[in-house]
Amino acid sequence: MVLLRQLLGDVLRRLRLRQGRTLREVSASARVSLGYLSEVERGQKEASSELLAAICGALGTPLSQVFREVSDNFALAELQHEPVLEMPREPGLRVPAEARPGGPSATFVSISTIDPDTEAAMDFADSGPGFDVTDMVPV
Repeated sequence: MVLLRQLLGDVLRRLRLRQGRTLREVSASARVSLGYLSEVERGQKEASSELLAAICGALGTPLSQVFREVSDNFALAELQHEPVLEMPREPGLRVPAEARPGGPSATFVSISTIDPDTEAAMDFADSGPGFDVTDMVPV
């Protein structure tokens, strides 16, 4: 299972390294101990909202941007670790089995007929107008 604090720490560390700054510089600017900032970046400590605001202020990055990047990474991690087709579907996405060619073998069948192995092998990179994870909505 992916932990939110690990993803948050990864994002904060990437931001700091992109700026070419040291833990010491950011911790001094955020008025946070160097050791605690290090633990937050390694995903070992849960940071409070006040601490996150101070770290983001020291990095000159809006907290909303950090949360957006964490959210995107979390969504990708969920997609990689949880099979999408095995999730329960809404009742509206089922059709009576009588409507299926070959006759009824159950009361309802799912509309989706793509097996998980086929879907995993599909490449969706060039299949549309360039949406990213932030454009996804729950189904």
